[in-house]
Amino acid sequence: MTLTKLVKTIIAALEEIKARDIEILDVSKMTDLCDRMIIASGDSSRQTKAIANNVSEKVKAGGGTVYGIEGEQVGEWVLVDLGDVLVHVMQSAVRSHYNLEELWAQARKISRTAAAGASTSRKRVGPANREGSAEEEEMPAPASPSDTGKKKRPRSAPGDSE
Repeated sequence: MTLTKLVKTIIAALEEIKARDIEILDVSKMTDLCDRMIIASGDSSRQTKAIANNVSEKVKAGGGTVYGIEGEQVGEWVLVDLGDVLVHVMQSAVRSHYNLEELWAQARKISRTAAAGASTSRKRVGPANREGSAEEEEMPAPASPSDTGKKKRPRSAPGDSE
């Protein structure tokens, strides 16, 4: 599953269970742990668990891999590890306390509409196009970290002891 498709799947799963205050952070230049970090809020432990479970199910159904889920017993803060993306589903009070957005303030924020509408290629308007021509020049998509040889952390299967 591509990073773009993975993020789209996650956002759809979060919205389906009414997650609030969804933030998408591009942390690829800050850490090798993941490329995107998604933070969302739920109103209760039951909702945070349901949101995290829905994300897990939708990613698996879309052909992605869920490497682990932490915190679902209590439900105040549930972390879903999807490899290239870490999803934090938190109750509002816990989210305010830990303030991950400030901790990762150097990360570039990605709007939900941009994440949902991102394509694999970009269009560039050339000089002729500014004068009303219908032509568009195709540009290659920016290289993803996996295309540039960026090394990811090794994965262990859920249940493996370290």
